Amino acid sequence: MRVLVLEDDPELGAAIVRGLREAGCAVDFAKNLAEADFKLAVNAYDCLVADRILPDGDALTLLSAQRAAGSTLPVLLLTALDAIADRVAGFEHGADDYLVKPFAFAELNARVRTLCRRGQPARLPELRVGDLILDLPRRQVRRDGVELALTAKEFAVLEVLMLRAGEVVTRTDLIERCWDEHAEPFSNVVDVLIGQLRRRLGPPELIVTVRGAGYRIADPAPGL
Repeated sequence: MRVLVLEDDPELGAAIVRGLREAGCAVDFAKNLAEADFKLAVNAYDCLVADRILPDGDALTLLSAQRAAGSTLPVLLLTALDAIADRVAGFEHGADDYLVKPFAFAELNARVRTLCRRGQPARLPELRVGDLILDLPRRQVRRDGVELALTAKEFAVLEVLMLRAGEVVTRTDLIERCWDEHAEPFSNVVDVLIGQLRRRLGPPELIVTVRGAGYRIADPAPGL
């Protein structure tokens, strides 16, 4: 999941970004409406978490413009404005959810995940490739019945590969879906993580390097 956080309080913004990243999301940050508008135009996100009152205006203007342009991006308004009229205005301008500050991060994380799933095609609760099973609701990975300990980033990359099992997934695809804007597209960050993932999955090898293209995950012994 890739999330854009729009917040003008640098300390709170950093805490939200850090928490969502620790929960396994790729997170970009914007401190004002202009910056958020630019990032929404050039990146694909699964959810926007936005404060209402920013230095250059009210986030409702950005939300209205996005909806007028046909955007269906799930939006969570995270604001100190707690009056009923403020909540109603948020929903009338196209917000999908509304959370008042101060808030519990566990609740924010749960709401963000719910919104991200809402904006994606329906998926099976489990993904399978050979004897490898990825349990999405429980966020568990098992191979040959043995549960494997994966980092949040490893889980995210494996999920993308398994959703497109048998297809070639480029390094760019993986960076766009699993990393945020600070990832260097020409670095070897993807190759390093794939190496770590291969070691955790063990033999026989499931992830194949397609030279000059990317990676593919497939059952090494289909039909057996």
